[in-house]
Amino acid sequence: MERMRRTVWGMLAALFLATATGCTVTTEDPGYVPPPPPAPMDQLEQAALASPQDFSSGEDILSFITEDRTVACSLTSARGEHINLPYETNGYSDSANNRLAIVPVAHCELATYPKPGADDVRDDCAGTGLGYLGGVALLTPDKAMYGECRSGVTQMEATYGPNGSRTGPLAQLPVLADGQNLERNGLRCSAYNGGVACGNVSAGVGFFVSTERYELIPGPGEEASPVPAEGSKTP
Repeated sequence: MERMRRTVWGMLAALFLATATGCTVTTEDPGYVPPPPPAPMDQLEQAALASPQDFSSGEDILSFITEDRTVACSLTSARGEHINLPYETNGYSDSANNRLAIVPVAHCELATYPKPGADDVRDDCAGTGLGYLGGVALLTPDKAMYGECRSGVTQMEATYGPNGSRTGPLAQLPVLADGQNLERNGLRCSAYNGGVACGNVSAGVGFFVSTERYELIPGPGEEASPVPAEGSKTP
């Protein structure tokens, strides 16, 4: 009998505690639809900034790779067509280019990528009209571009593409967590929505790139590029 009384009092005490603490039971709403991700420029404007020290290469360059190893980017500088990238050989520091103005840029490469739309092809590749390939996006303070003339694969494709080595300088880059922003000289990049957005928020110019699609944002008053359909990408 004494044991039964203890059990009853224990149950009553537990019920009183649950009532006093306002314990509630939540159930999943089968009709809930999560909100869509923000537009690229909204993401760049609203997301918190990560510490630049964690991504610095020591040359006033911020470089990162996405967690899924599909996109690698640098917030860096360019002299003409020469971009200062810590993981690729380039002519940025050649004395012949010292006369060229230094411009802040954001440069991204993809391991697999969509083909450029016809309206976004900006070079006839030395008059051949061939070899303008996707997989690279470039942002200057007033312009966003996708694609370039080249005869081979991107460094990211060589590292993390279908036949990639998974080794080399790109494999050593720090990961920018999903939703984080980095900023250098007025340009920002953010890893989000399965890819990377980079932009000049004050000018409204930017791009978004992922393995499935890309988007160029030319700024207020200008028409954005059509987004290539999914599936139009490298094997």
